[in-house]
Amino acid sequence: MTAPAAPAAKTHYAVLDGLRGVAALIVVAFHVLEAHAGGDAHRQIINHGYLAVDFFFLLSGFVIAYAYDDRWGQMSVADFLKRRLIRLQPMLILGSLLGAALFVLQDYSIFPKLQSATAWQVIAVLILSALMIPQPKSMDVRGWGEIYSLNGPAWSLFYEYVANLLYALGLRKLSNRALGVVVALAGLALIHLAVFGGRGDLIGGWALDAEGVRIGLTRVLFPFCAGVLLFRVGRRIRINHAFAVASLLLVAGLSLPRFGGAEHVWVNGLYEALCVILLFPLIVAIGAGDKQVDGVSVRVARFFGDLSYPIYITHYPLIYIYTGWVVDAKPPLALGALVGVGVFVGSVLIAWTSLKLFDAPVRRWLAQRFLRRPAPART
Repeated sequence: MTAPAAPAAKTHYAVLDGLRGVAALIVVAFHVLEAHAGGDAHRQIINHGYLAVDFFFLLSGFVIAYAYDDRWGQMSVADFLKRRLIRLQPMLILGSLLGAALFVLQDYSIFPKLQSATAWQVIAVLILSALMIPQPKSMDVRGWGEIYSLNGPAWSLFYEYVANLLYALGLRKLSNRALGVVVALAGLALIHLAVFGGRGDLIGGWALDAEGVRIGLTRVLFPFCAGVLLFRVGRRIRINHAFAVASLLLVAGLSLPRFGGAEHVWVNGLYEALCVILLFPLIVAIGAGDKQVDGVSVRVARFFGDLSYPIYITHYPLIYIYTGWVVDAKPPLALGALVGVGVFVGSVLIAWTSLKLFDAPVRRWLAQRFLRRPAPART
């Protein structure tokens, strides 16, 4: 008996890749500027930058469905998980190593547990981080209560893995109607968290406690499932200059000031829920409507797309240092801005170097070594 033919490689959505990159750059800028907000959400510039994570989850659901929905006849759950590990894990490990290497440079007052942390504790946390095992609060070496205290943003990758596992084990089998029910229920949970949760935002998910896990699951379930459904129903919006238009909508949505003030926090929560439920699917539909394979905008989108995951998962160790320096040294605004620009540029350079010298060659070797067929479209 002859083996079934390998499925043809799929082209990827260059505009969606680029939008992921735009969102990742906004996250870096958000974290740089957050150091100057003094913990006051109303002073934060690029105020809703943390919603980029929810946008990532929506994009992930859409592209995962595109890449894998029609492959399950020739692919097992183990094959799918192997592909996801090869795609995500190398940079996750590198981000953890970078966090450990820069840990000794982060001795600032805002990290209350850092001075008492031993080398063995840091090594233990590094191993857990590299294996994507959430650390209990008793192992926190920083004092911020993060699931991964060497590289905080890794928390969203944990929930990305959770969503991928749910997709492989059950979501992929649901009819569009059943998936629509899941999306509706998850949307109600998201609205409850954002509007009626008492804080007026969707911030959270990085702590290993009941509230942190609830927030993390709520933030991932609606956008990921909605992304899968959006791909399946085939909603696309075809317009000229799709990448530019979608990027502007995304930047605007993530950058507007906080709404409602301290007395009406639900207004801000409603805005954030509407961003995730309405604006982000609209942006993805616009991005998916453009499948050009050439042109200046496509080349720019590909560059941003290539940079997106490396910069997201490697920038935060620098942010720890910058934030601690800003809080303790209280530099003049001009100096703080200059160093902040340097952190942003340095984050881009580290990400690009990591991509070219580590991530791309390592993933290529792992795919050749462990995958029986060529990898599907980049996700």
